[in-house]
Amino acid sequence: MGKWIGVMRYAAFITKVPKQIIIQMSESTNSSASIVRVAPVARLRGDFQLPGDKSISHRSAMFAAIGEGVSRLSNYSSARDCQSTLDCLEALGVKIRREPELIVIEGAGMDGLRQAARALDVGNSGSTIRMLSGILAGQNFTTEITGDESIQRRPMKRIIDPLALMGARIEAREGGFAPLKIRGGNLKAIEYMPPVASAQVKSCALLAGLFADGVTTVIEKTPTRNHTEVMMRECGAAIEVTKTEAGERISVAGRKPLGALGDYAVAGDLSSASFFIVAALIAPDAELRLRHIGINPSRTALIDALKSIGARIEIENPRVARGEPVADVFVRSSNLKGDLELSGEIIANLIDEIPILAIAGARLDGTLTIRDARELRVKESDRIRSIAANLRRMEAEVEEFDDGLRLRGGQRLRGARVDSFDDHRIAMSFAVAGLVAEGETEIVNADAASVSLPEFYRLLATSGASIQK
Repeated sequence: MGKWIGVMRYAAFITKVPKQIIIQMSESTNSSASIVRVAPVARLRGDFQLPGDKSISHRSAMFAAIGEGVSRLSNYSSARDCQSTLDCLEALGVKIRREPELIVIEGAGMDGLRQAARALDVGNSGSTIRMLSGILAGQNFTTEITGDESIQRRPMKRIIDPLALMGARIEAREGGFAPLKIRGGNLKAIEYMPPVASAQVKSCALLAGLFADGVTTVIEKTPTRNHTEVMMRECGAAIEVTKTEAGERISVAGRKPLGALGDYAVAGDLSSASFFIVAALIAPDAELRLRHIGINPSRTALIDALKSIGARIEIENPRVARGEPVADVFVRSSNLKGDLELSGEIIANLIDEIPILAIAGARLDGTLTIRDARELRVKESDRIRSIAANLRRMEAEVEEFDDGLRLRGGQRLRGARVDSFDDHRIAMSFAVAGLVAEGETEIVNADAASVSLPEFYRLLATSGASIQK
């Protein structure tokens, strides 16, 4: 009988031990790709707070920009993706002051954005292009928005369809790919059921709904993370969520002014924490305490899953901050046992954590099976292929499906040269794998990690690690 489960946050200090973790930043001998080298670790210790949640950071900046008044965002994510959101908002005329520990945003109001002088560049941020497009669809001007090569390969038809139904005119490359040219304004409310379970698609439609005449409703058969709904309430939007037999109905009334967020502290990022959580679970003699981590129930599927196979994860001092559940998370070395089968509705709420879950699966006394995760094929990389390819390089046996993978646990991982495939979650996952592999692990294109957590390698190396750049 398989078990399923959920997510939590991360952080890690690595103490001085007989076998240090050695992380070296260098340049490839035949390219400009960055390389990180990781050696086995004998002990992990840490107690700290992680940078802010990416999902909440994106949304806090966007809502602050279209609200009325000044918002002061602390613990805003340092991720490159979240800086892209700020860059795009500035290009739209929003006044933003970036201080060392604070982002100050002067809200432009619902009608205060201005046409950008050039195409908006979201870099590698799928969250930025998909959610900001909802706001752009409500503007009475034309905007071109694009990103890097990865963004230009990711499907955008899923947001084009609802925005077009609302009256936005959108041009895209054949097949519905970026760059997008969005002619907005004069939107009408719709009732829409997304064909895929996606918090980004839901958020895009709801953000557009703020600018539409009437009440826009999104129906979710499979509930996804609800950060957008929580923040809409914080800003004073007229939003209502009801449960029906058809699914969860999220409705928002358009053309209602929004207030500022004021002083807003972003909770620590749970998806980023997942790398440190798994590191502490599988490494010897490990204890990590992660402070003020977001534990929104729509995000904790990975934690539930890990606890079902024996993970020693404790939720301490639970509380609610500005509508978002937060807590401190304490993790210790654990013997992971049992078969873990993940499929169906649960996948939508741990899709980003599957790469690091696969690393935990390699150390499991049992079998990990992932199905219904075809969405992994169209992330920053084809993550199913990336996970399988790198595990095989580390001499692990893995079975690959169109929509997932199967991995027999208890396998010895051997240090090898692996590739991030320019995917931040693959880079960080295999750095964690290197902590428990036999011999040295090299991660090519390791700087991809900065997309979501520039501090990742420094945090791993803190307290006794040797780092050479």
